[in-house]
Amino acid sequence: MELSAAAPPGILNCSSPPLKPRVSFAVSRTDLTPTLPSLRASSSSLNPSRHLKLKHMDSQRSLSPRASLAENNGSTLTDSPTPSNSGVRIGEVKRVTKETNVSVKINLDGTGVADSSTGIPFLDHMLDQLASHGLLDVHVRAIGDIHIDDHHTNEDVALAIGTALLQALGDRKGINRFGDFSAPLDEALIHVSLDLSGRPYLGYDLQIPTERVGTYDTQLVEHFFQSLVNTSGMTLHIRQVHNLLHMSVTTPITIFF
Repeated sequence: MELSAAAPPGILNCSSPPLKPRVSFAVSRTDLTPTLPSLRASSSSLNPSRHLKLKHMDSQRSLSPRASLAENNGSTLTDSPTPSNSGVRIGEVKRVTKETNVSVKINLDGTGVADSSTGIPFLDHMLDQLASHGLLDVHVRAIGDIHIDDHHTNEDVALAIGTALLQALGDRKGINRFGDFSAPLDEALIHVSLDLSGRPYLGYDLQIPTERVGTYDTQLVEHFFQSLVNTSGMTLHIRQVHNLLHMSVTTPITIFF
C-alpha cells in the first residue's frame, strides 16, 4: 500500500515556490487488523465463576416444583408476582381444576390475620393455626366437591398455599434457610425440621390414633403436607416424639411456622 501526504496549508502561503513533498511508506496489512480474540472475548471467559453460577441457577430453575402444577388434572394456575424490589413478601395464587376453585393470598410479614373458608371446618382450623402461630396473613377461599369427599379440596388448597409461599419468598435473600423446632401441646410432643432447599421431600412420622376429627379424615393430614411440600420446594420432616391424641392433631401445623 502507498500513501501520499500533502504539505500543510500554511506552507503554501510563503513566497518561496510551493513545496510538494511526497512521502511514501509501506504499511503491512496485518498491522491494521485488530486483535480479534481480545475484542470478542465472551463474558464467561472474563468471569468464569459468574458463568458457572448462572449455569447452576438455570439448572435449579429447570427443577422448579411449580412446573408440575399445570399437569395435575388439567388445572390452571394464575399468580400475581410481587416485584423483587418492593420489599413486600406476598404470594397470591388462583388454582382451578375440574374439582376445585381455590384462591390463596399469603403475607409473610403479616400480623396473624386468618381468613379461610374451604367448606371443611377442620381444614379452616389448621389454616387459622398457620396464621396465628406463624404471624402470617392467610386468606383462603375454596369451593370443591366436598359432597363427595374432602380429598380434592384438601389437596388443592395445600398445593396453592405451597405455590404462594414459594412466590412470597422470592429470591430468598436474607432469610434463614434451615428451621428446627419442637413443641408440646398437652400429651403431644412434635418435632419439625425444614430446609428451603428447592428440593421437595416429606419425612412424615405421625401415628394419629383416630380416623376422623369431626368430619375430617386424619389420613389427609399427611397428604396436605405432601402437597404443600411439592409446590413450595421445601424439605420437611415431621416426627412424633410422644403421644399424639386427636385433640392435638393440629400440633404439626401449629409449629410448622
